[in-house]
Amino acid sequence: MKSANIHVEEQPVRIPVGNVSLQGDLSLPDDARGAVLFAHGSGSSRHSSRNRFVAAELQAGGLATLLMDLLTVKEERADAMTGHLRFDIELLAERLMAATDWLANQPQTSKLRIGYFGASTGGGAALVAAAARADSVAAVVSRGGRPDLAGDALPHVQAPTLLIVGGNDQPVIEMNRQAMAQMHCDKQLQIIPGATHLFEEPGTLEQVAELAREWFDQHLSR
Repeated sequence: MKSANIHVEEQPVRIPVGNVSLQGDLSLPDDARGAVLFAHGSGSSRHSSRNRFVAAELQAGGLATLLMDLLTVKEERADAMTGHLRFDIELLAERLMAATDWLANQPQTSKLRIGYFGASTGGGAALVAAAARADSVAAVVSRGGRPDLAGDALPHVQAPTLLIVGGNDQPVIEMNRQAMAQMHCDKQLQIIPGATHLFEEPGTLEQVAELAREWFDQHLSR
């Protein structure tokens, strides 16, 4: 349910990561109660319509959001040809960590608790980054994610983690169950009946957004 009268300030940002600079879109509702950093899936970008839908619902609930490109324009062109970077979980996680540090140093967001919303391969990268930034990351939500790609980082994740998977996405359901068995944090698996991997079925993405908003409300607003 959206809050119709909430004002959201949106601004393009550039996030320095090592010797590159990544583009992002930072959205700040009035009196934000937390900030959610989005990690998109393979072959996607900050313009992902699904992530933008979820981000809008979070903003309506009073949460700031940062949607960012995890690759530079040059890297995206190369990856479109080879696909070699979209599964480089270590690289993607390092860039999420840099963006987390950047958020923590911005005047508008420095006092906000931070959460991650990861999709597909971004779910694996989010968990690796959450394990490495345990003092900074207060919650993780994964949509159709590949937490199995987090590998040895899984037992070290401390942030409460919600895994959301479509009921018709059988291989990914099993991957999530196996990954969750290795995690020692507060964790839940939510399976949305009738949904496939991309949650394209009517009403399924709305369920994802509602579950994510409730999870972040619970863990970022303390």
